[in-house]
Amino acid sequence: MKRYLSRLLALVLVAAIALVGCSASPNGLTGNYKEDTLSVISILKSAIDVPDADPARIPAQDNARQLINDFASRYRQNTNLTKLSSYTTMRTALNSLAGHYSSYPNRPIPQKLKDRVNQEFEQVAISLKRGT
Repeated sequence: MKRYLSRLLALVLVAAIALVGCSASPNGLTGNYKEDTLSVISILKSAIDVPDADPARIPAQDNARQLINDFASRYRQNTNLTKLSSYTTMRTALNSLAGHYSSYPNRPIPQKLKDRVNQEFEQVAISLKRGT
């Protein structure tokens, strides 16, 4: 009887841990591509607009890098999305930012890159409204 109860308890604990681990996304992404994309755009725009001398720039940059990685890993495998123009434009913008953050972690984002990324974000928002 004792062996039966210990196995039952172990099974219940494994099930509880599995359900809690799968219930919510820790990165804030919901799984809805359109909502997640607009949310990521909003957060990244605010991270890009942090002044260079502001001490909050480094934490904002770290948060942006993590968000870029989370977004890419969540939607990279979905072949239905990879065909959308909004997705490819979004990945181009994210790759540009991630490349800058990786290559020049202590330098501010150049204005030329900011302008290009903001333009791509606008194109993504327009594409999402059209459904493409």
